[in-house]
Parts: sequence; C-alpha cells; structure tokens
Amino acid sequence: MAEQYDVIVLGAGAAGLMCAATAGYQGHSVLVLDHANKAGKKILMSGGGRCNFTNLNTTPAHFTSANPHFCKSALNRYSPWHFLEMVERHGVEHVEKAPGQLFCAGSSKEILQVLLTECEWAGARLRLNTAVTHLNGVPVEGQERPANESPAPTLAERVADGFRLRTAGGGELRARRLVVATGGLSIPTLGAGPFGYRLAERFGLGVLPTRAGLVPFTLQPADKSWLAELAGVSAEVAAEAGGRRFQEPLLITHRGLSGPAMLQVSSFWAPGDPVTVDWLPALADPAAALRAARAEQPATAVEKWLRGFVSQRLAAALSEHFGWHGPLQHHGNERLAEIAAVLKGWRFKPSGTEGYRTAEVTLGGIDTDAVSSKTFEAKAVPGLHFIGEVLDVTGELGGFNFQWAWASGHAAGLAL
Repeated sequence: MAEQYDVIVLGAGAAGLMCAATAGYQGHSVLVLDHANKAGKKILMSGGGRCNFTNLNTTPAHFTSANPHFCKSALNRYSPWHFLEMVERHGVEHVEKAPGQLFCAGSSKEILQVLLTECEWAGARLRLNTAVTHLNGVPVEGQERPANESPAPTLAERVADGFRLRTAGGGELRARRLVVATGGLSIPTLGAGPFGYRLAERFGLGVLPTRAGLVPFTLQPADKSWLAELAGVSAEVAAEAGGRRFQEPLLITHRGLSGPAMLQVSSFWAPGDPVTVDWLPALADPAAALRAARAEQPATAVEKWLRGFVSQRLAAALSEHFGWHGPLQHHGNERLAEIAAVLKGWRFKPSGTEGYRTAEVTLGGIDTDAVSSKTFEAKAVPGLHFIGEVLDVTGELGGFNFQWAWASGHAAGLAL
C-alpha cells in the first residue's frame, strides 16, 4: 500500500523546510524527502558556519531573473523581519556583521534547528536517504527517454489524480500536491544536482541556461604569475562587470581572485569580458593626491605612498608589476595620471570561474513565466510547485538568497 500525504516536498534545504512547516501549520499532512543523509547541508556550511540567514535591506532590486518582477510578491509578503521574529522566538542570538546582514552569533546549526523544530511542531515528517526515481510511472532522471515518447505532456496528463512517487528503495508515496525545492547545481559535494530541472522538463516547463554565480574567478597565466604570490592578501576595492559595481573586500588566492567583491560581480560577468578593479575606492582623485604628496614629500616612493591605502605586500607587488619605481619627484604629471588610472581602473580578463564546485548559487533555472508568482504553482500542472534556487531567481551576496528561500517557501506553503 502506498503512503498517502496531502503534500510531499522534495528537498530538505532552506526553502523546502520552510514550506513544509508552513504547510503543516495549515493542517496538511506533509512529508519532506531528501536523497542526502542530513537535512540543510548548505545551511550548515553557509557564512563560514555561522549562516548569513537574511538581509534586512532586502528588495527585489537585489535579485537577478529573466523576469525581475517575479520575486516581488513573495518578498513583499514575507519580509526579513518575519523570519527574524521566528529566529528570536527560538532564542537564537544574532549579529549584524555588515549593514543589514544578519548572522548567527553562534553556529549555523541553530538556524537548521529552528526549521526542524518548526517542522516538528507543525507535524511535517522528514525522510532522508530517499531518492525519487519515478513520478507517476515516468523516470525522472538517469534514464534515456524512449525514442518515440513525448514524456512531458504524457507526465502532465498523468497527474489529474495526484502524484505517485517511487523511491530507490521501491516504496511508493502519493500526494495531491508536490513541491520541488531541490536547489541548483552549486557545490555538488553537498548533494546538488539537476534533479529539479529534469523534473520540470518532464512536465514541459522551460529551463533557462544555468551557470555558476557568486563564484571566485580564475586568472590568465600572465596575471596569475604575479598575483598568486599574494595569496591571502585582501583589500577593500570597487569591482565592476556587466554594468554592476560593488564596493567590497577582494581576496587574492592561489587560484585567482575571490572575496565578496569578486563573488558579487561574477554573477554579472560574461566569459570573455573584462572585470575592472578600483584599488582605491575611498580616494576620488588619486592623481591629485599623488601630486600633493610629491609636493610635500618629493623623495617618497610610489610604493610607500600606496602603503597608506593598501597592505605593504600589495603595494610592493603593484609597484613592481607596473614598474612604479623611484621617488615621486622623478614622475611628471602625465606619469602620475597613468599610475592613478591603473589604480582606479585595473582591468583583467578572467580565464573563467571555479565553477559549481565552489559557487554559492546557480544562475538561471526553471523559467518563472511558467510559474505563479503568488502560489509558485506551475500554471500548466495543477498541484505542482517550484520554490527556492531551482527557479530562475538569484540574489546577491549577503543573505538575500536565504530570504528568497524563506519567502518562496512560505508563499507556497500557504497556497497548498
């Protein structure tokens, strides 16, 4: 006999657990399934283990999507203050590391425990180590489609009486509503994969091209040769790519450039395009500052002057790489203007990114045109909902993606 539930949620991450608790409080019988051996793995590792669980300054402008209006309804109905109230009700202490960015004062385990406790109180059940192989008799992934089969419309036609799920262990589950919260492709070692996209395609929904977002850059050999020696050095910069500019810290690594500034612009960068770095974002006119320094201390070297703004190692590397040798008095106004131009607008062309292995999010995903922005139900498949990162909605760095998980999960949970 198949187990029967009102709602089955696929994915025990941030969005899935939020949706399950919300649906449970509506009086529905809810089961959460996940193929992993532990719930909320991405929650646990986020924010360096302290989980940047929301951003108080969340607005739709902080999200990227082919349809920028899609996220507005859910974000307006479930604000950061709603989630913060729940966190504080559970006694979780938090800190604001940067304006609006809230982290656990202790461990990210506390946020996961909040969600698991809410699910328990709401009566939602959790089942781990459970992979779904078939939906209403049709393989979801991992098998080739029959040559003459048109699986998407066939599967859509088969859900009139609800959803039948077969698991890898051979068990069968039934539900009148199915919520897909399986996330994107980021960090496959935590169990990420294309399951949600494949399932959407089986139902005939469009899936927009995906790529790694909020991800470190790798460097061309010429740039890596001098920057790799600075691994571990950080600096406050303003970085720009794809028409977007972010003033955040940059971190130099053995592989390339990372840190919040690089992660932010990576979501707007296109392969082959340059990234521009302003090494002195706090200095509006470095050429004028260099001329003033030359007048006051003509024997001062460019490198020594730079140490007033960046670390000693970075100042030395920049001066050596670009040939800024000798005292300021040996540099004319034109030369000082050239130095200032490099400091305010160094351009490099990444060789690529580190990819999904280290990416925090996945750009692209299920086309939101096929999904209701209020209920997150597929317009052509009653009872089928998609929430969280599996959709083509991606937030900037700083807690915005978790807020999207909470807001989309809550909206779908209320609509079930």
